[in-house]
Amino acid sequence: MTPAPLRIVYFGTPEFAVPALQTLVKSPSRVVAVVSQPDRPKGRGQRLAATPTKELAVLCGVPVLQPTKLRDESFLSTLAAFKPDLGVVAAYGRILPEALLRIPRLGMINVHASLLPKYRGAAPVHRAVIAGEPVTGISIMRVVLELDAGPVMASQPRPIGPEETSAEVERDLAEIGASLLLTVVERLARGEASETPQDDSQATYAPKVLKSESPIDWSLPAARIHNLVRGLQPWPLASTTIARVRCLIHRSALTTGESADAEGRAEALRYDDRATLEPGTVVHAAGDTLAVVAGDGAAIHLLQVQPEGRRVMSAREFLSGHKVTPGDRLTSP
Repeated sequence: MTPAPLRIVYFGTPEFAVPALQTLVKSPSRVVAVVSQPDRPKGRGQRLAATPTKELAVLCGVPVLQPTKLRDESFLSTLAAFKPDLGVVAAYGRILPEALLRIPRLGMINVHASLLPKYRGAAPVHRAVIAGEPVTGISIMRVVLELDAGPVMASQPRPIGPEETSAEVERDLAEIGASLLLTVVERLARGEASETPQDDSQATYAPKVLKSESPIDWSLPAARIHNLVRGLQPWPLASTTIARVRCLIHRSALTTGESADAEGRAEALRYDDRATLEPGTVVHAAGDTLAVVAGDGAAIHLLQVQPEGRRVMSAREFLSGHKVTPGDRLTSP
């Protein structure tokens, strides 16, 4: 016997939440309402802009709720009037109170961008990339009062390439999460979903990314700086001062392998026979190469640079318009 379609209320705000919402809208289940954070000013004109999930919901004719307070009685009663069977959460951005969790008949589930219990919290993809993790994934879990601590109903791993940015990984995880979510929703509709408790002793946390993390500390190892460049995307982006200009670094590459490392060190040896250059010293600035020595003596190549207020440039484009020579020091902006 085919189970009756579920009535779903969907909680989500940014682009990450769009693929899952789109998948549910096309599924046999019915999305009866979308709950998004309020519209916020955007761009140079600071005009109010609809959130990505609101844009899709309006396009699909789904009612949108944007409460400022989740404990507000009028909001809770409005949501309850939709008589939801299930609540689905994907990057909504706020903690859900107990009164809200009790409304859907089957409770609430969450699409989380990590392999729980690792990287609970607001920025799981960014923190995984910054930490240099080789793999991440998606977990579909039951929402409980404790942050991202509910039992896991399904998970799927996804490798992280050594050059991939958090923005690229997150975009792919959103699609994986949408597909995995549909599987779990179908199991719930049939009464066949299983839940595996998390091992809290293995939990790690992924706090929100802060603007204060943007300036590059050149005393760090080259691999650590490279991971920061990859992980601080699309915001706030890693930054440094080059030729007295504050620059955002969009892409970098490590000097890897014996030949590449020898080349990088050979450049450094031109300026210090002991190969102990100050971290942040430029060791090559010509053609397509803008290489800087890090705290461990290895070189990191800055591939895409954005001077403040300008467009993103390749290393060659940047060097053609800015005087940078080996021996110059890069500093925190």
